[in-house]
Amino acid sequence: MQIQATVHAYGDNIDTDRIIPGKYTKTLDMESLAAHVMEDLDPEFRNRFRAGDIVAAGDNFGCGSSREQAPVALKMAGVSVVIARYFARIFFRNAINIGLPLLEVPDHDIETGDVLSVNLSEGSIVNLTKQKSYRAVPLPQVMIDILREGGLVSYLRKHGTYHMQN
Repeated sequence: MQIQATVHAYGDNIDTDRIIPGKYTKTLDMESLAAHVMEDLDPEFRNRFRAGDIVAAGDNFGCGSSREQAPVALKMAGVSVVIARYFARIFFRNAINIGLPLLEVPDHDIETGDVLSVNLSEGSIVNLTKQKSYRAVPLPQVMIDILREGGLVSYLRKHGTYHMQN
């Protein structure tokens, strides 16, 4: 899974209410969330963002509530991958479950406007703007498989339950 796109970068402790304001989460129309993604954090995000772009952040991205709409809003908006130094664990798991790719890169210095080449399967990132390489914390193979299938529901429909092998 190879991605090359432009970055929209943010700082630390971006909570789920900043990703998708709570007032928009009272809907079953998940596609409608895309129109409001990041609007309280960055009102110009939707004007600058192009489908396939990358979101990068510092520590604790997705903290706050366990609201599944936050990763759904990013996915519906067309975010190709989220890169952060560290993700709130419930956000991390929700993102994998809905098929939103993400990578933890503890030592990155990625900035808005950088163009990245990302290999999700290998966890390798090349910042084409800065000519720097980064290594993500490896995802377990089952998580890569879930992402490849588009989320946990699709994965389970196709493969049934996952059995750990020794």
